[in-house]
Amino acid sequence: MTKYRFNTNCVQGTYNPKSGEPRVLPITQSTTFSYDDPDYVADLFDLKVGGSFYTRLGNPTTDAFEGKMNLLEGGVGALALSSGQSASLFAILNICKAGDHVISSSSIYGGTYNLFNVSLRKLGIDFTFVDPDADKDTILASAKPNTKVIFGETIANPGMSILDFDKFSFIAKQLDIPLIVDNTLATPYLCRPFEHGANIIIHSTSKYTDGHATSLGGILIDGGNFNWNNGKFPDLVEPDPSYHGLEYVKTFGTAAYIVKARVHLLRDYGCTPSPFNAFMFHLGLETLHLRMERHSENALKLAEFLQSHPCVDWVKYPGLKSDPYFPLAQKYMPKGASGILSFGIKGGASAGKELVKHLDLVRLVVHLGDLRTSILHPASTTHRQLSEKQQIESGILPEMIRVSVGIEDIDDIIEDFDKALHAAAK
Repeated sequence: MTKYRFNTNCVQGTYNPKSGEPRVLPITQSTTFSYDDPDYVADLFDLKVGGSFYTRLGNPTTDAFEGKMNLLEGGVGALALSSGQSASLFAILNICKAGDHVISSSSIYGGTYNLFNVSLRKLGIDFTFVDPDADKDTILASAKPNTKVIFGETIANPGMSILDFDKFSFIAKQLDIPLIVDNTLATPYLCRPFEHGANIIIHSTSKYTDGHATSLGGILIDGGNFNWNNGKFPDLVEPDPSYHGLEYVKTFGTAAYIVKARVHLLRDYGCTPSPFNAFMFHLGLETLHLRMERHSENALKLAEFLQSHPCVDWVKYPGLKSDPYFPLAQKYMPKGASGILSFGIKGGASAGKELVKHLDLVRLVVHLGDLRTSILHPASTTHRQLSEKQQIESGILPEMIRVSVGIEDIDDIIEDFDKALHAAAK
């Protein structure tokens, strides 16, 4: 399918039915699979042949979704998981262990920040959080001899900063470590991080991949563009005692990272998506190109409206020409700046709560990336576990309202906000 353009790949993907097979990807709702030859099953376990033998490690429906997502991002392999948090966890644990160190942008999703700063610290992995807008030398100064990864988000949730790929990939190359990027808010339609120096991509597929707020999931995608045999990642190079002495780089070459994530981490930790959810994600990708175009178009129009509204103090949206991240958005996401924006209402947090009460079309939900427009107050919800200092470092102000702009008629969205803003200001 690589001969086709992006939009066609969204629709057709990597599922190619043979004569007489279902035209639409079927749901293989089975934990296990039947075989006639025990030697063939042994070869499956030894990774000598491909195929499904237990849904925890692979399933035909999940395989098709992984293949399509890998195709859209331009990687060498993908691993679907049960949530976006699982994708963040696996991305780090696949190459880091107790005693290792990670550099992360401070402007990331609150759940990821807690995973890194609390849970993974308890496992002995150290983290340094850096201002993503700091210069190269400042970020490089945070590196240690045991630094194994640098991490960032294409579009920070919900701070709305844009990752400077040139800077972060330069730092990664200087340190000879992989750059891992969360591309959830941009999606491969708006940005393909491998083309800008990323080595590993993760997504919360619960968001724009699904697009309809029906299914939880995540995915890990390997760019196949990093040299793991550089002396820093022995677990990918030396024999794995838990898998018959398998040597990942020697056996699987550029796909070593993603194979290890499946046969080691997924085997031991689980975090497997259901085949039904994989089916929903595969289905969602069929309209990704259409939805992201409309999400971006509507978000820009709403941002322009809010920017001129008398009840609004400030607006953050990288598609606005006045936004400090506009040049980076144009550089890395020329087709649009996605469907998420944030703004500060005059009157602070109390006025924000009042605003919610007067919205009709737009609903308060703990989610984003849905085709329906929704809002959230991050400081009191998704980022409430962070201290006020940590919230500000992540770009979260007390008065911030995050909007996930849907694909409804933009005039209806604007009218709903206008009515609610004026009512909240009284």
